[in-house]
Amino acid sequence: MTGHVTADTADTATGGDAAGRETDTGPGTFGAGSGAAAAGTGRDAILRAARRAFTLRPYAEVTMRGIAADAGVSASLIVKRFGTKAELFRLVADFAPAADALFAAPLGELGRHLVLTLVRSKRAQQADPLLRVVFSLGNRDERALLQERFRAQVTTRLAERLPGPEADLRAELVVGQLLGLGATLSLHRPGAGVEATPEHLADLCAPALQRLIDD
Repeated sequence: MTGHVTADTADTATGGDAAGRETDTGPGTFGAGSGAAAAGTGRDAILRAARRAFTLRPYAEVTMRGIAADAGVSASLIVKRFGTKAELFRLVADFAPAADALFAAPLGELGRHLVLTLVRSKRAQQADPLLRVVFSLGNRDERALLQERFRAQVTTRLAERLPGPEADLRAELVVGQLLGLGATLSLHRPGAGVEATPEHLADLCAPALQRLIDD
């Protein structure tokens, strides 16, 4: 692993430990996790280590041994759980579960739902499943798949729901504000945003999102 520190890796550093005692159940997943079962298998720790590795380094430089060392498990366990490096990367590059949770609200309530879902999930899991796409920008290897999947599974999916003109532009702006909120909460820790309730953050941030959603 490189020595770079990012908002996404900062999330990991403050939540859980190398044994995988986080609560998310997979890449981009919102909601309750598998708890003790995940801790016993190291599954979550492996997925977190894989996200960091594939986001920060070229695909060809990422090894199962390196991911295993970062996760605190054996390389053979990763092979047993996930098979090949390609399959592990496919899981890391999947944003669909996050999008399912983020967009699970009527359009008239979506702005507030987006903020509440992002903040609550971020705090419960100590990780931001969307923010990792930011650190793949500018790379030309397989990490570009993170960007392609993100656009297809998050931004384009939102644009298809929006009424009125310039749906693509408005969707990009909504998603950009969500990424900015996630980055802000990661970077300013401790900080006022971390201390604020999800409801208060939604009161402040959701109206701007809703205006873009409503056209």
